Amino acid sequence: MNKSLLIIGFVWPEPKSSAAGCRMMQLIDVFQSQDYVITFASACAKTDNAFDLDSIGVKTEHIILNDSSFDTFITDLNPSIVLFDRFMVEEQFGWRVAEQCPDALRLLDTEDLHSLRKGRQQALKDQAFFDKSYLQNETAKREIASILRSDLTFMISQVEIEILVNQFNIDEHLLYYLPFLLDPISPETQKKSPKFKDRNHFITIGNFMHEPNFDAVLFLKEEIWPLIRKQLPKAEMHIYGSYVSEKAMQLNNPKEGFLIKGFAEDVNKVMQDAKVCLAPLRFGAGLKGKLIDAMQNGTPCVTTTIGAEGMYGSLKDTNAFIEDDAKAFAMQAVELYSNKIYWNGKQKNGFMIINTFYDKAIYTKDVLYKVEVLQAGLKSHRQQHFLGQILMHHTMQSTKFMSRWIEEKNKK
Repeated sequence: MNKSLLIIGFVWPEPKSSAAGCRMMQLIDVFQSQDYVITFASACAKTDNAFDLDSIGVKTEHIILNDSSFDTFITDLNPSIVLFDRFMVEEQFGWRVAEQCPDALRLLDTEDLHSLRKGRQQALKDQAFFDKSYLQNETAKREIASILRSDLTFMISQVEIEILVNQFNIDEHLLYYLPFLLDPISPETQKKSPKFKDRNHFITIGNFMHEPNFDAVLFLKEEIWPLIRKQLPKAEMHIYGSYVSEKAMQLNNPKEGFLIKGFAEDVNKVMQDAKVCLAPLRFGAGLKGKLIDAMQNGTPCVTTTIGAEGMYGSLKDTNAFIEDDAKAFAMQAVELYSNKIYWNGKQKNGFMIINTFYDKAIYTKDVLYKVEVLQAGLKSHRQQHFLGQILMHHTMQSTKFMSRWIEEKNKK
């Protein structure tokens, strides 16, 4: 059996910069566990934060958008599986993969449901209730078309699967729940986690280029932190994240204890130093990497309904207080920061949630088995989901010929 995987990345993975980078490294680990030969290709430029994939035996290749050199590249490579990192990549390269390697299994990883995030962002901007009119946006049309064209889509959130099935009538057989894939936290590690008395200050962390993160920092700065600081005048708000912009640095105010710390070389260290993690996300989608980091490092949280979405299953006992109102959010933050009993309970819940919902051993064998079954019955699978073939035949022709046009234009 040809066990070769081509991953076409939207960007080069940066696990120290974003949850998306961690997610990609976890997917690579899954396929490497079954001895797949992996090639990672991207048209994006590498940054200094990009992980050295060659160091773990993953081949790398720079590819060009709207250029037939990709056709030669993938024909020579002839992978058995192609994984598209986000729907925009499938739009760009899906038709080329289908033409050059029609028998390759086409997988899509959404990272999060972009259309859901965009719709919520617009509703917040309009100060309106988020309803179906915001969900059925232009991004949704593109994203769902990409899901239908793909043989299987990895979804990081059960909530997003429910939205796709119930709101858009997507066949659940096209979707596969695959959350963050983590090592369980041993009792010994739990005992070594810094205690309540050994920690100080509040923390939040997130890539500043990700709009939900910057909006959350603004929400903290303008509405939440002044209320917390009034009750806890010696506490500080430490804000970490990669790609700090000039407008973000302007929020730095030592007198108010509101500190923009920038890139964290070791997220575990800064998270374990902090007493409480704050994640006041007002829009977004997927699972929140900052809440995962907090649970792994025994740091209780206060977050919003959006932040908590999909994180805890049906559990009522979580590592976080969940509040959407700024005053209630601040009140819970002060309570959690000051109350050792609450704090210890939330820390314990966080460890339990990681070990219950995110243990990679629960998912790894099953997802690999799913992939093997799909490969074995790929022709039948595609016949059962004929709408994807229609979209590949008709809709994708427009992007195909736009790409051809750009390619010819670039030759002049």
